[in-house]
Amino acid sequence: MTSAADPLTLVLVGPMAAGKTSVGRRVARRLSVPFIDTDKRIVAAHGPIPAIFAEHGEPHFRELERAAVAAALADGGVISLGGGAVTDAGTRELLRKHPVVFLTVSVDAVADRIRGGNRPLLAGEDPVENWIRIFDERRDWYDEVASTTFDTSRRPMQRIADEIVAWRREQR
Repeated sequence: MTSAADPLTLVLVGPMAAGKTSVGRRVARRLSVPFIDTDKRIVAAHGPIPAIFAEHGEPHFRELERAAVAAALADGGVISLGGGAVTDAGTRELLRKHPVVFLTVSVDAVADRIRGGNRPLLAGEDPVENWIRIFDERRDWYDEVASTTFDTSRRPMQRIADEIVAWRREQR
């Protein structure tokens, strides 16, 4: 699954608010590798994601995202992808050669996490309902790219990170 060139590359995918950044930082620290958040790279290079969606649309954003994922995979480390990255076939293809952890989260847990957030796809009257709809649309793609799955709903992020580190070390 991995080559000698990227012995500790690990990709985290999952819906918005699943804990990809929070778990990813911990996993990277434990593995002594860089942590890369592709959304943060996109923001640094192109400006706020809501503005990209508003000005250029989702297809343009997905192109920027695919390029950010390719660059991150080339750099190596623990890589956290935006929730919708898996909707792009090109991005899914990039992930095929790498260990991918799918982080899941329950609806109850996500409701607590998304309050007051600035997530353009959750905008509207009922962000939780929007989250459920989006997760349902993307679920098969997460499953398609995942090497393993961890639930982040009600467990300490450090424990989840420790389990992912142990799993990743077994993959060598």
